[in-house]
Amino acid sequence: MSTTIALAGNPNSGKTTLFNALTGARQHVGNYPGVTVERKEGFYVENGLRFKVIDLPGMYSLTAYSLEEVVARNFLVQEKPAVIVNILDASNLERNLYLTVQFMELGIPVCIALNMIDAAQKRGIQIDADKLAGLMGVPVVATVARSGQGTAELMQATGRMIETGEPKAPLVISYGEDIDEALAEMEQEISALAVDSEFPARWLALKFLENDEQILEMCKTADPALSVKLEKIKERLARHIAGTMDTCTEAVIADHRYGYIKALVRQGVVSHHQDQDRLFISDRIDRVVTNRFAGPLIMIAVIMGLYHFTFTYSGLPVAWLEGLFGWLGGLTEAALPDGLLKSLIVSGVIDGAGGVLGFTPIIMFMFFGIAILEDSGYLARVAFMLDRVFRSFGLHGSSVMPFIISGGIAGGCVVPGVMATRTIKSPRERLATLLTAPFMNCGAKLPVFALLVGAFFAENEARVMLLITLIAWSGALLSAKLLRSTVIRGESTPFVMELPPYRLPTFRGLLIHTWERTWQYVKKAGTIILAISIVLWALMTFPGLPDSQLEAFEQQRESLHAAAVDAVEAELLLIDAKEAEAALRHSIAGRIGTAMERVSYLAGFDWRTNIALVGGFAAKEVVVSTLGTAYSLGEVDPEQTGSLSATLASDPNWNPVVAFALIVFTIFYAPCFVAVVCIAREAGSWKWGAFSIIFNTVIAFGLAVLVYQLGSSGIFGA
Repeated sequence: MSTTIALAGNPNSGKTTLFNALTGARQHVGNYPGVTVERKEGFYVENGLRFKVIDLPGMYSLTAYSLEEVVARNFLVQEKPAVIVNILDASNLERNLYLTVQFMELGIPVCIALNMIDAAQKRGIQIDADKLAGLMGVPVVATVARSGQGTAELMQATGRMIETGEPKAPLVISYGEDIDEALAEMEQEISALAVDSEFPARWLALKFLENDEQILEMCKTADPALSVKLEKIKERLARHIAGTMDTCTEAVIADHRYGYIKALVRQGVVSHHQDQDRLFISDRIDRVVTNRFAGPLIMIAVIMGLYHFTFTYSGLPVAWLEGLFGWLGGLTEAALPDGLLKSLIVSGVIDGAGGVLGFTPIIMFMFFGIAILEDSGYLARVAFMLDRVFRSFGLHGSSVMPFIISGGIAGGCVVPGVMATRTIKSPRERLATLLTAPFMNCGAKLPVFALLVGAFFAENEARVMLLITLIAWSGALLSAKLLRSTVIRGESTPFVMELPPYRLPTFRGLLIHTWERTWQYVKKAGTIILAISIVLWALMTFPGLPDSQLEAFEQQRESLHAAAVDAVEAELLLIDAKEAEAALRHSIAGRIGTAMERVSYLAGFDWRTNIALVGGFAAKEVVVSTLGTAYSLGEVDPEQTGSLSATLASDPNWNPVVAFALIVFTIFYAPCFVAVVCIAREAGSWKWGAFSIIFNTVIAFGLAVLVYQLGSSGIFGA
């Protein structure tokens, strides 16, 4: 039987590094029930101790400003871990102790890990851990999580706290006469009416004064009459503080809390042995890396380096996987007789699963590169530099990397891009990013662009591809602005972030982060794509041609038997192609494509293009192969589309205007089904997945119609 302990602390305090050091491979990653916040748990087994360790989301406060903070607080109150191991960044002690004080006000047993003590000492900061422990009344252990220094002692101190089992009385801080009087009055009201809550009465009153939305709603639901009384006390206090101090209650509470912390550390806890004004290594690097002019250029170079690393070194394993699935397909072709079962296994199962798993090396290398940027501290600088631009469109600086991962530089993937939005604290900005990241030019769209640009814009390929990239970014930002002004309306959340010091990532930490994310991608995307591939196969296979048409094609073949061998072979291929086209048009997908022509003609799309776009709802790569089938070319390799390009270029129904309208539509229309599922899961509701399909497709079709109609009228000189 193991005892549950929780690791908690500010972001960038080394909490996850300590979790990895304690649990190693004995860890599991999932989500908290009902939300998309990541839950990590593992086991520490050493020196006779056995703990179940929960790695709580990073947080700055117990006042729930973000979903992560709500989840962390609910876990602490509802599941009641035996001890909170509170990880502090020793070089930013006062700021980190702000959360510690809130834990103690809640009455939770706390053991402090004074982490990165080596970095603090290099900056000339000396901390007396024993003195701090005596003043705060809790164990304090100096640690260096990266090297494992102090971790055994930390767990021993935690074990001793659990053995003693002495309850900790909640810490009481004076917040000044006015607030203390209001707190006492509110505490008396709460205790008298006995609100059904696991929170201490004084702490509830304090959160009420801090306008904690979850606590306000909880009190209103539990006892409306009590809520009204507390609101009156809160409003009376707020008017008094505003009139006498020209500030708000929350600011006064924060000031007194920091005052309490300063009084602690100035009692000989912290001493400085170097000039505090000197520039340290991180500061020196930031003078260049975040420079107004050099910073963006360095950022572009780093991002380009990330993609070069990803696609250069993932090429060989991608080829291995393609060869493996090609071998499995060939083996199945030879082993099974012709028929529906063979078609299902080859086209529906092997090609479907192979298509997704073929992306796995790319995803793995990309996540490894991103883990380096995250763990080194550079990703925080990217968000910092681009926050101003993104804020003007209702997004966050943290929205930058999900856009880039999704294909901001052509070649990404929306699925990991959507997953990357987990780093965005604000629910509104996170949702806006989720819904607009699919506008980026993911790798699945590139075969479509390559096909159409090569066929109709061969003389200006580079310029057209640059234009496609600019259209995608502009559309995403403008759509985000539209969403933030309408369906996701609300005040922008301040983008408050710290720039952590640069650190050299540990190889073990990089491997753990890469494995976690890659496995999530395979687990979520693989099963879904497989099911969708089978559905798509069925739509393009059934109901099949009527017997009368099959007999007609067979009679045409029999009539050629007396002709020359070469002529027979050529004519038979032509008959096969016509039969394939007729079967496709007669299939469910073909009928859908034909029916859609009643509207799609406005954008210049015929029934064959419609079928391809229907297939593209499953995966954008399907557009090229479906176009090949629709034009009686059989299965087309997306990487070798020369013959299809020539066919489209010579077809009277196609021209540069139609091609560019299809390019614009492909940029914006509904994400692939895997991405839709991920959007629904990350947003916490399937309605947002459905909204993404409808919203994106409406925008895509409207823009495609605009391009086609204006282009056909000659306004562009085409």
